[in-house]
Amino acid sequence: MTTEILLATNPDNPQIIGLISKTAEEKAKQLPRPSGYHILCAIPEVEEEMELGDSGFSLIKADETMRHEEMLTTVLFVVDLGPDCYKDPTRFPSGAWCKKGDFVLVRPNSGSRLVIHGKDFRMINDDTVEGVVDDPRGIKRK
Repeated sequence: MTTEILLATNPDNPQIIGLISKTAEEKAKQLPRPSGYHILCAIPEVEEEMELGDSGFSLIKADETMRHEEMLTTVLFVVDLGPDCYKDPTRFPSGAWCKKGDFVLVRPNSGSRLVIHGKDFRMINDDTVEGVVDDPRGIKRK
């Protein structure tokens, strides 16, 4: 499946000058490769509904609420690790704290935020990982 990327000249006054058609595979190649001790993480999708206790009812979240939940999430999905992650035996005597494909716990404002093709990512440092979780569903920031 091919999707299109709009090219514009000025973000303050965009004038479309062309389109680039990209497949999902080509888009995936546009993800940055983490350098040094950095970890590229994806932000998991936020659930659109919230259950209201044991009532059996649910509430649809406002877009702003979902945006805040994504921005301040404490759970990230590890996409890729830089070549120097967890290489220092003095700082990491027990080895790597996480691996590609793990869900990790971090502080809410950790790392650099970036958006690639509408999907939110963060670039964090290797020592930012506070834990690994098997199933991130149900984990919420307080």
